[in-house]
Amino acid sequence: MGQDLHAVERREFLYRGGRVTLLGMIAPSVLAACANDTESNGATSPVGTPSPAGDAEATALVGDVLDFALTSSEWKGAFGFVVFRLHRAVVDGKEAFFIRTDTSDRELAGKEGLVFAPKIGGLARPGLSGEAYFFEGGDSEQPVVMSSEPGRSDYTPAWRINRVEWKSEPRSLSSADDVRAAEVEGDVRVFPSKAIINAAIVKWSNGELPVDGDLTEYLGGGQLIEPPNTQDLTVKFKLHECFPGVRYIVADTSLEPMAQGMQIAHSSALQESPRAEATGRTNVFMNGLKGPGPMGFQPSVFDSQAGAAEWSPYWDHMTYAWKKGKDPRVLTTEDEVHAARDGGDLDEFPGTPDTNGAIFTVNCPVPVIAPNTFRG
Repeated sequence: MGQDLHAVERREFLYRGGRVTLLGMIAPSVLAACANDTESNGATSPVGTPSPAGDAEATALVGDVLDFALTSSEWKGAFGFVVFRLHRAVVDGKEAFFIRTDTSDRELAGKEGLVFAPKIGGLARPGLSGEAYFFEGGDSEQPVVMSSEPGRSDYTPAWRINRVEWKSEPRSLSSADDVRAAEVEGDVRVFPSKAIINAAIVKWSNGELPVDGDLTEYLGGGQLIEPPNTQDLTVKFKLHECFPGVRYIVADTSLEPMAQGMQIAHSSALQESPRAEATGRTNVFMNGLKGPGPMGFQPSVFDSQAGAAEWSPYWDHMTYAWKKGKDPRVLTTEDEVHAARDGGDLDEFPGTPDTNGAIFTVNCPVPVIAPNTFRG
């Protein structure tokens, strides 16, 4: 399908019932990069003008961030970039590559330069996280062994950390089954933990996150600016603005139609994260002040700041629409969003209008904090 047609279909379905079937997929409202002004119930305002902010005002929270910028003159899209260090993994004998951003373990966060997110520790339960085996000693070329990858029904970016020590002559292990067999044979000792690490796989045995060749829209052709570089072990993501004072990336989501439309990884096991109370909440606007947000309007509003005790990189998606006759304004906190909702200015849609009340979860780590520049 051509890019122009794809972009038109993603814009138009938002205000035309949201039940369009595209290649067998229900088209979700979150895919709308912008809306048709003539059908927005009068709630759409001119494009907001962001205030300038220098990169010197920004701080990288993640130690694996190699480079970043809040904006760029190299493309038209209202987003910056962030370059991560890639890490090698192996899944059932096949090579994979991941980034790491958050962990529920305070000591590990400090040691490895990760965002401390104690809330995601609730995912250290069967079915809510994958298994990642980190080796101590032995062959320095031994990659992390992971139990799953995108495309499988049990994939999630949340991994329970297992430390592995060799008790015999080290050898290459290439699957979770290999590790368990080596443990039974007495060759290794596995130390399970309750610590969770957020480590999104960006390249796997039969695929990788796609690159956006146009770099004009939030979604566009994908969330990568350049393909994963498996030689230099780097990957370059779009970097988006969100309130309060954060810059985030989009890696995967729990709902398959959303993953297909957003062109990110489908992490089906992430769908159960809310029942473990391991998620936060993102509030996305589907009309109002035009801007760099997911649907072409003001930046989304998260419920907490990265690094706070209540922080989670896994966001439960909520959508808001300004009601007809109401004057849109910039909302910068979840309290302000809820006050506008409770005051009758906003309609609230769990998930999006197309998910019929079903909330989905999106993995959106925050590698950089910076003052917000959007002013409306």
